[in-house]
Amino acid sequence: MARQAERTAIVSAREERRVERERLKHEERVRVETQAAEQRAAAESEALAETEAREGAEKARIARVIEDEAARKAERDRRYANRKARQA
Repeated sequence: MARQAERTAIVSAREERRVERERLKHEERVRVETQAAEQRAAAESEALAETEAREGAEKARIARVIEDEAARKAERDRRYANRKARQA
C-alpha cells in the first residue's frame, strides 16, 4: 500500500511537471508570436513612413519643376512683349 501510494505520488508529480512545462512552452510561444507581431507592425509602419516621405519629396520636386517652367514661360512672354513694344 505504501509503495502504491509512493508510485502514485511520483506519477502525480511527473504529471504536474509535464503540465508546468507545457504551460511555460505555451507562454513562451505566445510571447514570441506577440513580439514578432510587434516587430512586423513596426517594420510596416517604418516602410509606410519611408514611402510617404519619398512621395512627399517627389511631389515637391514636381512642384519645383512646374514652378520653374512657369517662370521660364513668364520670362519668355515678357521678352516677347518687350520686343513687340519696341517694334511698334
